[in-house]
Amino acid sequence: MTGKASRRSWFIWFTAAIVYLLSVFHRTSFGVAGLEAADRFGVGAAALSTFTVLQVGVYAAMQIPTGVLVDRFGPRKVLTAALLFLGLGQILVAVADTYALGLLARGVLGFGDALTFVSVLRLIAAHFPGRQYAVVTSFTTAIGFLGNLAATVPLTLLLAGPGWTPTFLAAGLITAIYSAVVAGRVRDTPAGATPKAGPVNARQLARQVRTAWRVPGTRLGFWVHFSTMFAPNVLTLLWGVPFLVQGQGRPAATASALLTVFVFGSMIGGPLVGSIISARPGTRMPLVLGYLAGAAAVWAVLLSWPGQIPVGVLVPAFAFLSLGGPASMIGFALARDYNPLSRVGTATGVVNVGGFVATTVTALVIGVLLQLTGGQFRLALLAVVAMLALGTFRMLVWWLRARAELFAAQERGEQVPVQVRRHVWDAPARNVSARKVPTAA
Repeated sequence: MTGKASRRSWFIWFTAAIVYLLSVFHRTSFGVAGLEAADRFGVGAAALSTFTVLQVGVYAAMQIPTGVLVDRFGPRKVLTAALLFLGLGQILVAVADTYALGLLARGVLGFGDALTFVSVLRLIAAHFPGRQYAVVTSFTTAIGFLGNLAATVPLTLLLAGPGWTPTFLAAGLITAIYSAVVAGRVRDTPAGATPKAGPVNARQLARQVRTAWRVPGTRLGFWVHFSTMFAPNVLTLLWGVPFLVQGQGRPAATASALLTVFVFGSMIGGPLVGSIISARPGTRMPLVLGYLAGAAAVWAVLLSWPGQIPVGVLVPAFAFLSLGGPASMIGFALARDYNPLSRVGTATGVVNVGGFVATTVTALVIGVLLQLTGGQFRLALLAVVAMLALGTFRMLVWWLRARAELFAAQERGEQVPVQVRRHVWDAPARNVSARKVPTAA
């Protein structure tokens, strides 16, 4: 798409972005409700982590199928289905009084959540020119973090006031009702056309996924997302409040207030990072590397600090870690630019698997380590450091491979759009190949 997005496209995007806001609220609601959930269902740390592991595991497992569904049926239908599943899942959370039913409810929420973000990004790719993609994506994540904000102090107050069942029941009903707005207002393309869904061919679908995965830019985007977004996710989805309350001796209200640092940091950092990488694509990988180096330093400080960590240290530490969400958006920019529009949904789904696989594994390992060490958070949170090291190493491997592909293509005299070349820092000034490095149509 070229030119300027219409006012109608902006309205459609905003309607879809509200869906993402709702999905983030539902996803992060256990970040402050974790202790209440442990009391309600009578479970310990390992079993509590299973709620997040199941929800995020379903989310991660559904990302590639979601990308395929979006490419075949269009984002409007998939977003409508997402809202219905999110509403149903939260209603089940509201009435659940057993551990098994609570797990089922979070699994349904994870399924609905999985259908959301890729659909919104597919809408952005269709309605906005490539130069605006990163900026509009960053606006989307900023709006989504309003849902995260609602799942901190406001949700804590509601749980202490009206209580568990009324709070989650109302959230589920509002979400389900909003599906009617999306069905009536969202259009898949500026012209309103919707992909025609023919018979499903399993071989073609598998080929679509394999083709997207083989693109070096898609693989690089996967590891960028894996490395940058899992640590803030682990804290805001589940272990942030328990770490601050049980590990640091903070009151629950203080703990939930400290988690809002992640929200405000991401809301401010998202548009800032989006604007920078849109104007200067060559800064994308340096920004990722800078964030990962800084995150390693932050975790070294947090895990080595003797005694209770002062608020004056926690606030800037959380503020820096919150930039992992905005940095992870660079992975989606890679998927968008290295793949044709007909495969952007699939490639975006592949990239989105990265961070949520890391989140799932890390959340589970932390719960197990807490159980084994008798609640020693400093030891359990070493799982974050190990995952950060793994993700950084694999990202560097694929960054070098993507560079090698471009250099080899240069030698063959092939050409690609300049945005692909600029994703790979220090690539040569000449244009390089679209055959080995597929690009957006």
